[in-house]
Amino acid sequence: MSTPNGVMADTSGIAERRQRRGTVWPSLRAIYIIWYRDVLRYWRDRTRLVASLAQPLLFLVVFGTGLSSALQGAGGGFGAGAGGAPAGFSYTQFIFPGIIGMSVLFSAIFAAMSIVWDREFGFLKEVLVAPIDRSAVAIGKALGGATQAMVQGLILLLLAPVIGVKLTLISVISLVPLVFVLAFALSSMGVAIASRMRSMQGFQVVMNFLMMPIFFLSGALFPLNGLPDWMTVLTRIDPASYGIDPLRRVVLEGAGIPAAALDRLGLTIGDTVLPILAEAGIMLAFGLLMLGIAVRNFRVPD
Repeated sequence: MSTPNGVMADTSGIAERRQRRGTVWPSLRAIYIIWYRDVLRYWRDRTRLVASLAQPLLFLVVFGTGLSSALQGAGGGFGAGAGGAPAGFSYTQFIFPGIIGMSVLFSAIFAAMSIVWDREFGFLKEVLVAPIDRSAVAIGKALGGATQAMVQGLILLLLAPVIGVKLTLISVISLVPLVFVLAFALSSMGVAIASRMRSMQGFQVVMNFLMMPIFFLSGALFPLNGLPDWMTVLTRIDPASYGIDPLRRVVLEGAGIPAAALDRLGLTIGDTVLPILAEAGIMLAFGLLMLGIAVRNFRVPD
């Protein structure tokens, strides 16, 4: 015979499962609303959209042109086929995909900052007490940040003809999912960190500490092969390395650079050049891991 305690436990379990099923559609709608809110705020803030292009342009035009001229003046560099690159392969062309990655990185982190902002002004508290699963907040914010960062990165493709990179339709189509995977991974990382931050100042300190190493060790500004052992280890730990390398290979291969030459500059593990799909898979797995941490952080009561 069933004991009263057993009946109560069964009833409680059934009620809990019904409650979870009852929050599925509201949670999916909440994900969409949070995503839409962040994208709409981004689209309406034209000043932010224009200002966020300033730093990538500064790196690409000033830093890229200056170093490209210095390397050529020294009798070496990318333009002369150094490092296994073909002749006519300029340093500015090399860092162009890296600058796209930099724009994605900074945009994704800036988008995650809105979590701390919403927490300070009480909006996040109102969302968390709604009858939805708290994971909806993390997923909506990660997708919203990824969408913003992807758009920001793809806008820079308009500069390709200016620096001598000819993009084909196939390469542009291939770049869209690669940029999104990179944006999703970095946005999820930002959401995971922002979900435990209680002040804007604390978030900015943590992210400034992380962003510069992530960017400079990603291979955005220099090839990842032929480095000292300690630096090679750091570049392979950096998740952004697996996002920027496939961007570079797709962009420059579409511009007519032989794949064999790009492989000599690409990301390797041991003596093996990682396939583009493997790098995208690593980035996607990292993004899902960070999103899982963010979901857990939101589900833990404050």
